[in-house]
Amino acid sequence: MAKLHINCENVKETIQPEIYGHFSEHLGRCIYEGIYVGEDSEIPNVNGMRTDVVEALKEIKIPVLRWPGGCFADEYHWKDGIGPKENRKKMVNTHWGGVVEDNSFGTHEFFELCRQLGCKTYVNGNVGSGTVQEMSEWVEYMTFDGVSPMAQLRKENGHEEPWTVDYFGVGNENWGCGGNMRPSYYADLYRRYQTYVRNYNPEKPISKICGGANVDDYHWTKTVLDVTHDHTLPRFHGFMDGLSLHYYVHPEGWEIKGSATEFDEEVWYKTLKKALYMETLIERHGAIMDEYDPDKKIGMIVDEWGCWFTCEPGTNPGFLYQQNTMRDALVAGITLNIFNKHCDRVKMANLAQMVNVLQAVLLTEGKKMIKTPTYHVFHMYRHHQGAKLLDSTLTGVETIGIGEWKVPEISESVSVDKDGIVTVTVNNLSATNENKLDIVFAGMEECMVMEAKIVSGQMQDYNTFENGDCVKEQDFDAYSVQGDMIHLNLPACSVVELRIGR
Repeated sequence: MAKLHINCENVKETIQPEIYGHFSEHLGRCIYEGIYVGEDSEIPNVNGMRTDVVEALKEIKIPVLRWPGGCFADEYHWKDGIGPKENRKKMVNTHWGGVVEDNSFGTHEFFELCRQLGCKTYVNGNVGSGTVQEMSEWVEYMTFDGVSPMAQLRKENGHEEPWTVDYFGVGNENWGCGGNMRPSYYADLYRRYQTYVRNYNPEKPISKICGGANVDDYHWTKTVLDVTHDHTLPRFHGFMDGLSLHYYVHPEGWEIKGSATEFDEEVWYKTLKKALYMETLIERHGAIMDEYDPDKKIGMIVDEWGCWFTCEPGTNPGFLYQQNTMRDALVAGITLNIFNKHCDRVKMANLAQMVNVLQAVLLTEGKKMIKTPTYHVFHMYRHHQGAKLLDSTLTGVETIGIGEWKVPEISESVSVDKDGIVTVTVNNLSATNENKLDIVFAGMEECMVMEAKIVSGQMQDYNTFENGDCVKEQDFDAYSVQGDMIHLNLPACSVVELRIGR
């Protein structure tokens, strides 16, 4: 029988809230219609931001938001998105759908959105088609509180005080859509560009994110670190605060991808197996980072992750709109557990994407909005944010699956917050079978379940605009407590959260 051993005396690193971050790109209906509808819209809004979307995102305690891309970032010229909306330049979004981008959502609108959400800001700069001067002036425009041309321009556009840029990405996917660069070339560009990402306010320093690898391109990671660390990092604090990593789950491969809603058990296990590959990537890229940064001062920033399926039939293929099933919920649960357990190195992650694109937490259609299964997992897992990782180990766990696609039947992570409440998140990866699990505590003589929640269903279940509650978070009662042990009956295809006190 499977057992989860939790050592309450072995408290580890902090699970940074930013691990539960999100990503919003000028792609399809993510920004426009999904988040921003304009001040004159009949859809309830505050300064153009959908009220329903903002309130739903606040419920999951969104900690940080990445913008404006993605591939869009390296064709985005920020001055096109400031000033009176009627004067802003229009452009064709060549990366995503070939539609007209009117730049009505720009720098001011992004910071207004983050103000409403109460989250940190992660701005991605343009290295692929932008200049050092352009990037430098953008940072000045956003953050400088003094006499300068860009600070004056910001004031003329209606914002007297500077904003806080918490994170700044120097380019995006520069191995691909961001310029098809070689790692050594990008690394030299990073050294140059980051120099001009000035910290104008020492009390609110900008964390600089270097563009990292695509999936298992370990050569990119090693080369970029080798070039950037050539007698530089030891002398300059804040030269590089994070190195990114991108990984998407494509069950049928990059070209085919596969349907978001129509799949069998073999594809179910294939998808979960590929989700578990995230741990291998973190460990192998992390080992290379350890060579250059043994003290783990540079965070691994997984700023694009999630399921990428074939878009829904009848939709613009460049909009990447897909449905979200219990399979996505399990991928989210597995991946967040992995991030938690590697929080010594992983310091931020950004689900792709927030609304109406890829593995979104919310879907909208006109005035309607629904929460996806992934949303409910993020809501349950919010208690891990800022908590301390606890040492936990699974024993007696069987391997399940079909053919070569074998996975452990259970995934888990455990944390303890400042009030001593223990949060346990457990996933049953079986598509069909209930699993029994005993949770055994060391360092806790008696335990009390203060909250128990579950997201479960059939593997293909998803929410629609006609039935938005097919998959939802519910109370969980299939457990019993015996001293320092909790016995669980985990339904097939489920994500469970327990909040435990003494």
